[in-house]
Amino acid sequence: MIRVAAYTPGRHTPSARFRVRQYLPFFKKAGIEVHEYVPREGTYPPSERLKRPLWAVKSILERIPAVVRSHEYDVTLLQREMFSSHITLEPFTKRPRILDVDDAIWDNRRGAFAESLARMCDAVICGNAFLAEQFRKWNSRVYIVPTAVDTKRFRPSLASKEKQIIGWSGSSSGFHYLYGIEKALATVLTKFPSVILRIIADAAPRFAQIPSERWEFVRWAPEIEVQAIQGMTIGIMPLDNSIKARGKCSFKMLCYMACGVPVVVSPVGMNVELLAKGDIGYAASSTEEWVDGIALLVEDPVTAKRKGQTGRRICIEHYDVHLVASRIAKIIDEVACG
Repeated sequence: MIRVAAYTPGRHTPSARFRVRQYLPFFKKAGIEVHEYVPREGTYPPSERLKRPLWAVKSILERIPAVVRSHEYDVTLLQREMFSSHITLEPFTKRPRILDVDDAIWDNRRGAFAESLARMCDAVICGNAFLAEQFRKWNSRVYIVPTAVDTKRFRPSLASKEKQIIGWSGSSSGFHYLYGIEKALATVLTKFPSVILRIIADAAPRFAQIPSERWEFVRWAPEIEVQAIQGMTIGIMPLDNSIKARGKCSFKMLCYMACGVPVVVSPVGMNVELLAKGDIGYAASSTEEWVDGIALLVEDPVTAKRKGQTGRRICIEHYDVHLVASRIAKIIDEVACG
């Protein structure tokens, strides 16, 4: 049995849930026991600046006992940095160390901490090729492993869909991507009076061009995240062409696909890779392309259903949790054995 100490950013952070926690049953079958150390204070500072100094002290002090315990394990798994954009206690964890990254963390504070973190680890697991390209500059042992989807949980609904819903799921920190296509969404909703826009997030957006009666807010919770996506007829994932956007691992797009929902997405980063795997929807870069792509799926439900079925098949064949967990288990075994 290989014992792993995993340090994750927080209880409800997507990276902890989907890049560590969902693999635990599969790891156990492969002879790998993972103990997750989750910080009560979280990895990211509070929005109120006056609270940050106290948060910083409490956050680091809380981590010390857990870091000491890493020396009882065979492998240390660091999911990003322990303290937002800084190196703190990571050098005191036991080697060998594996760094898991699903975001362009070097884009913060000019990347010095990301380079240091990569160099002190024995291997780096990156969520996509763009991330891997950067981390190979700092570490010679880099693996590309996408974020997996549990296709038994994220699956198409058997219930009939009474209305057409354009849906977006994500954190409110990503609303600026959504606002970037607000004009296109407003145009589509005007063109199709029966269509509704659904936003699944931790907070409600503030639209300037879309009337409140044309969109609905679903507050995210683990218990309803699948059902909320299943009710969608089109899934959207707008991005800009920034470093941060190219570092995204397209997880919301994969969740749409696993639920049999056709997509309209920005052809940026890993989105391009997914679009190339099959006829799952449309790429959109301009307002006109967003309007046309969504309109085509609204007007042709048969084609939309076929594209959704293709997306689900791709998820099952390439991104299912069973497949990805076995790849990560093999990496852990290789690193543990030197």
